Amino acid sequence: MDFSNPLAYGVPCFIALILLEIAYSHHNNQKDLYAWKDLMASGSLGVGTAILSPLLQVVFMIVLFEGVYAIFNPVINGENMNIFGYESFGYEWYIWALCMLGDDFAYYWYHRANHEIRILWAAHIVHHSSDHFNLGTGVRNGFFTHFYKPFFYIWLPAVGFPVEMIMVCIGIESLWQFQLHSQYIPKMGFLEKFLNTHTMHQVHHSQNLEYMDKNHGGILNIFDRIFGTWKELDNKIDTKYGVTHPPNSYNPVIILTHEFKDIWKDVRKANSFKEKFMYIFGPPGWSHDGSTLTVKQQQRLLKNKKAGQLSK
Repeated sequence: MDFSNPLAYGVPCFIALILLEIAYSHHNNQKDLYAWKDLMASGSLGVGTAILSPLLQVVFMIVLFEGVYAIFNPVINGENMNIFGYESFGYEWYIWALCMLGDDFAYYWYHRANHEIRILWAAHIVHHSSDHFNLGTGVRNGFFTHFYKPFFYIWLPAVGFPVEMIMVCIGIESLWQFQLHSQYIPKMGFLEKFLNTHTMHQVHHSQNLEYMDKNHGGILNIFDRIFGTWKELDNKIDTKYGVTHPPNSYNPVIILTHEFKDIWKDVRKANSFKEKFMYIFGPPGWSHDGSTLTVKQQQRLLKNKKAGQLSK
């Protein structure tokens, strides 16, 4: 079966929704929601991603998935049979639901890895580098993630999901992720129990220490809840968006590469192979001498500090 990638129809909607949000923010005298230089930087990165994505991600992903599907689901007597002994999946509605759930599971670990492995964070930090949270930030994506993202989903064609189905589910996930970047949608009541919502994504984009590395989910928040990374927005906290080590530039090239340069600097000062390895593949903030701390280390110190204050 042939399906269209939902993202093919998403781009015009992205532009229209960004313009609508800008107009609405000005109508409500919230002119600081957008900064023009920041929006131009996000827009240029979004255009670059839209141009390169069909080649770097979609084509590569399809070729990779088709190859994996063919290996794990050979044709036997005219039917695709999975090597584990069952008939490969069809297009029934419940298979679509299972594929969407599998896609969400894959997205959670892909997204979490982007925050917990420094070389991946160097590619993903592009998306977090703006200190504004708006729909414009939703298109502020880096190019380097396209090279490794497919490998987090490779198990889906291996277990027998059709490649076209996987691609549609990934497209739906991307559409949901874009629209989460708005401050105008309040908490959604019962839906907050299982959906990854706009307020949860505000937490994710915050540089407040208690919010860091939380809410990695795609459409659902169940995996954040299961694996201990879920955090609700606290209206008593003054949320500050962005990253603690920003690129301090609107130049797209600097935004794309600044963290890679910092990794190289750290690798050069490392004293051993283990230290070099950790500066590349360890968590962001890791240092051999304790001069910088990881998010978990900082959060542990904050927790101990609060506990000490309560005990007094």
